[in-house]
Amino acid sequence: MEMMMPTSEEIAKAFYKTLVSGDWLGMRALLHDDATWTLPGDNAISGTAVGGDAVVKRAQLIASYGLSFELENVLLSRDNMALGLHNTGERNGVQLDEKLATVCRLRADRIAEIETFLSDVPGMNLFFTRAD
Repeated sequence: MEMMMPTSEEIAKAFYKTLVSGDWLGMRALLHDDATWTLPGDNAISGTAVGGDAVVKRAQLIASYGLSFELENVLLSRDNMALGLHNTGERNGVQLDEKLATVCRLRADRIAEIETFLSDVPGMNLFFTRAD
């Protein structure tokens, strides 16, 4: 019996589901060991996380800020995918309301590289302040 490989859309939806449910082991299973995640800005979640475990830690840190993640669409290319998200939150009197695209480059049916594009980098910097 031939095993069906997941489609890029299925991988995208699985990544989103692990993020909103806090299924960190499930998220890790979607990532290559050398996966990276790059975010813009100058704040606690900016820069590049290198390695599957570091990518999961980045997701855990983002989730710890109490965001609401709304999946608006999944965008597909020939070999890769992107999640169109609307993230909102309120923390210490600071509101976050941003649109973003989280672009995932795939290799052998797992995520090798993630790059996030944001609509409001200054707002992200205010919301995700670094610990003092």
